[in-house]
Amino acid sequence: MIPDIQKIARDLMVSPKGILAADESESTMKTRLDPIGVAHTTENARRMRELFFGTPGAEEYLTGVILYESSLEEKMADGTSFPHVLEQKGIIPGVKVDIGHRDLPNFPDERLSYGLDALEARLEHFYSLGARFTKWRSVIRIGDNIPSDAVLSANAHVLAHYAALVQAHHMVPIVEPEVLYDGTHTIERSRDVLERTLAVLFETLRAYRVALPGLILKTSMALPGRESGTPLHAPDVARETVAALTAAVPKETAGVVFLSGGQTPAQSTENLSCIASHGTLPWPVTFSYSRALEEEALRVWGGRDDRVREARDVYLKRLKLVAAARNGSYHKEMER
Repeated sequence: MIPDIQKIARDLMVSPKGILAADESESTMKTRLDPIGVAHTTENARRMRELFFGTPGAEEYLTGVILYESSLEEKMADGTSFPHVLEQKGIIPGVKVDIGHRDLPNFPDERLSYGLDALEARLEHFYSLGARFTKWRSVIRIGDNIPSDAVLSANAHVLAHYAALVQAHHMVPIVEPEVLYDGTHTIERSRDVLERTLAVLFETLRAYRVALPGLILKTSMALPGRESGTPLHAPDVARETVAALTAAVPKETAGVVFLSGGQTPAQSTENLSCIASHGTLPWPVTFSYSRALEEEALRVWGGRDDRVREARDVYLKRLKLVAAARNGSYHKEMER
């Protein structure tokens, strides 16, 4: 393994910081802007990203930012490219490289991620624009008789192939097999699926000879299904999540970062804190949130230039809370 990859991975996991997932696709960006009454245009999407990337002090809480590939070439109002702005703050630019997910024939309600075609050429381009790590997301749905072994294996092979290519191009791969929150399943079922998903993934990563000290896992937490009627209880989430991860994730993995996956900002912060304080873990853990970091600030901003400063203050407050959670020192009272 190239030494620089391992160093970048370590730098991304530096305590007490985490990673902002600002890699919203066009469709996801619409879901960010519509609720705050802002038209979904290219310029408004750029302004939204500038709101977060230009926040003074964000570097105290972030090691990296995951960009959507078109954002690597977008610029601040002063003409400075987004990657350069982040680099000036000591924040490592990254990029989402999967192209999405497709229904898999013969496997109802299951999907396969794609985008390996021409990935090598894209990686070279992304590296030239300043990206030093990447992310690839697969989605795993829980339901009757799913996920199937075949689809878990298929997604694991895609993730492993991707990770090997990224390391060969001197960048750190983040692998994200997201077990979806949607459904009526129990938290125990979520833990079982999460553990099974990760066991298959890491077996496949080893088969592809991916260097685990230069790889980061992005994972969902073990949660009862959104439609199950079961409220989230942080000690239960922590217990089941840690059980799944310690059973399936090798200790030499560079780190584990959590996605918020539909949780509210407060829920995702409290659950992370409970996981982090659950005991000594074999790898560092932190956050890689998107909506859970951005949502409150976006409501304050509402697309108005005169509210940028106030929105950034709200964003910094959430970053501070989540950074505290990463070290297990967040308390509900801090939300007040």
